[in-house]
Amino acid sequence: MSQENVEAFKRGLEAGNRGDIDGLLDELHPEIEWHSAMHVLIGGQETVFRGHAGVRRMIGDLYETFAEVRFEMSEFRDLGDGVVAIGRQHTRGKASGVESEAPIAFVTEIRDGKTISVRAYRDREGPLAAAGVPG
Repeated sequence: MSQENVEAFKRGLEAGNRGDIDGLLDELHPEIEWHSAMHVLIGGQETVFRGHAGVRRMIGDLYETFAEVRFEMSEFRDLGDGVVAIGRQHTRGKASGVESEAPIAFVTEIRDGKTISVRAYRDREGPLAAAGVPG
């Protein structure tokens, strides 16, 4: 089942990258807890968004600041009941048009075939340590 978790993560990622919020939500458990690291970039704090409504609010917040938000993951680690994904985030400011790129990583937990927890990190070491995976 673990490879299925990686594939489900990739489907959600692809949906989010193309702006298909419903497609992303299809891969998320209704009780999802998403710990966003992106909100630090827009002047806030790391924030937890709960449920599908919370994820919609999180994405809405991001698109108030960014014209584009895209994730390219280069590494996936199967945790059995979750996934570690490591890569880069690409953003383009809505008002400024300035493009930026930075490290991003996610640690997920899966329940009933759906992602129930996402923790985002702005580095590579944090998620590996959190998941107990050697770097």
